Amino acid sequence: MPEGDTIYHLAHRLDQALTGQVLTAAELRVPAHATADLTGRRVLGTVPRGKHLLTRFEGGVTLHTHLRMDGRWELFRPGERWRGGPAFQVRALLGTERATAVGYRLPVVQLLRTAEEHRAVGHLGPDLLGPGWDAAEARRRLLAAPQRPIGSALLDQRNLAGIGNVYAVELSFLAGVTPWTPVADLPDLDRLLERARQLLEANRLRPGHITTGDTRPGCGHWVYGRTRRDCVRCGTPIRTARHDQGRVAHWCPRCQRGPAPTE
Repeated sequence: MPEGDTIYHLAHRLDQALTGQVLTAAELRVPAHATADLTGRRVLGTVPRGKHLLTRFEGGVTLHTHLRMDGRWELFRPGERWRGGPAFQVRALLGTERATAVGYRLPVVQLLRTAEEHRAVGHLGPDLLGPGWDAAEARRRLLAAPQRPIGSALLDQRNLAGIGNVYAVELSFLAGVTPWTPVADLPDLDRLLERARQLLEANRLRPGHITTGDTRPGCGHWVYGRTRRDCVRCGTPIRTARHDQGRVAHWCPRCQRGPAPTE
């Protein structure tokens, strides 16, 4: 599932391509909204909210989409051949004179009043890339379940919005704890939240979720994705195991303290 910085980047691209333009074509190929007609409405903008996308149109209407694991938005020039999957996988189409946005395999396609966007995203915690980021509130929500493993707690979008498995694993490494360490046992939760914000900010307009500062291929992460490779800090072989909802966690048994699954 894409991380919050990926969604921010996608929202930026959609915003640049569509905002201010009038829809000359619009289709929502889902049963709930198959007859909805957005043609003729001006696009007011696309904004991210955690891992959610909100595309707003004049007349007080918002299109809420979420990519989850398989969805994607692709942008094409007028007349350009679409690439991204077969036509039957298209769930949404927004076309203007300048660009066409095509949503493939989108598991969430919801049309709602702009004034009621809270129905779609009101459950989310503070957004790491949002203008209203509130570190104190995120800290409060995380500490409400002090014995919850930090990896799982960071992935819970109700605590704070925007972190996926890459950042949950990398932030655990940077904090010097395993992903199974209880939230209450973190040496400096405020520092972890500050790092989370810094990392997403640094990556919000580029691909790759770089956490080491090294953009060379294969060098962007401390432990994530480094199965059967050595820790770049100490040389100890990286270990892997399943954690929150079957996701794969990577960690260094020397650099990270705390509980971990036994082999």
